[in-house]
Amino acid sequence: REKKNMTEPIEILLTLPFKDNLINELKDISPRLNFNTKVAKTPEDIPDDTWQHIEILYTSTVLPKPEEAPKLRWIQFHWAGVDHVINEPILHKTGITATTMSGVHGPQIAEYVLLMILAFSRHLNELRTLQERANWPENKVRWNEFTPIELRNSTIGIVGYGSVGRQAARILNAFGAKVLATKKDVMHPADPGYALAETGDPEGNYVHRLYPPQAIKSMLNECDFVIICVPKIAATENLISTSELSAMKTSAYLIDVSRGGIVDQKALINALKENIIAGAALDVFAEEPLPSSNPLWKLPNVIITPHISGVSRHYDERALDLFSENLHRYLTDTPLYNVIDPQKGY
Repeated sequence: REKKNMTEPIEILLTLPFKDNLINELKDISPRLNFNTKVAKTPEDIPDDTWQHIEILYTSTVLPKPEEAPKLRWIQFHWAGVDHVINEPILHKTGITATTMSGVHGPQIAEYVLLMILAFSRHLNELRTLQERANWPENKVRWNEFTPIELRNSTIGIVGYGSVGRQAARILNAFGAKVLATKKDVMHPADPGYALAETGDPEGNYVHRLYPPQAIKSMLNECDFVIICVPKIAATENLISTSELSAMKTSAYLIDVSRGGIVDQKALINALKENIIAGAALDVFAEEPLPSSNPLWKLPNVIITPHISGVSRHYDERALDLFSENLHRYLTDTPLYNVIDPQKGY
């Protein structure tokens, strides 16, 4: 697969720690690849002479100034979301390609989504309260107040049909749910982008109907559960606000695994207090950590988690599998997976 007549070494810097066996697998790709690992939290942690020679950078947030890394050609980010670095000058330098980890988070975040749907549909919060009080309710209460929303024949809306949304659709489809989703280009439901084997929805087979972003309220009006998983860009800031929440059923639940700021927090708090929607599971917030004074903590119809839906014990292995695939592509001048468009913001 490697290009012929190309023998010049390629210097690669990794600013995150990885197990030796994972690095050794990368070294087997080509003798041209020289790997340097310097665990760093800031650009200043990397010596100037190291920046001068690096052609490929694997990092989370550690980025050089454009003039510090004259040979840099490709930045592979360790995460899927890049809203926190999108305005860095190096990403806008001519000749620089940057890529994300989109496709690596799908399985664990989709399972989180399923957990929250089941928690709400089976009234887990209320049942937990009864357990703490050692309270076994009378039959009428048990049958009336704890009747579940069965996933079979329920309608679930996914705002943003990317890698996470597609894996969620795959799982929910197996439960018999009807899946709706928003997507910029509704005429092309397939996605040729990177996905782990046997995950996602590459052909668009698990979504029953696609809506353009402009028709989001029409979709929300039909849903029992709404999953937010769009990237954070200028166009998605406060995407879900008062009018969108009001378009939802009063019996519907919101699950946010995107980025803080996509759901208008003040509007959401009001919707939860006024029973405009039934509840929300929130893993992301405009301010993290979420301040203890925030009223979301005390709302009984909210489940709060500390931005952990994307965590997996397999993350590093999956991330370097994608990096490995992109290294092969880089060596053969094949288009890389998950290239960032700085103008789009993702």
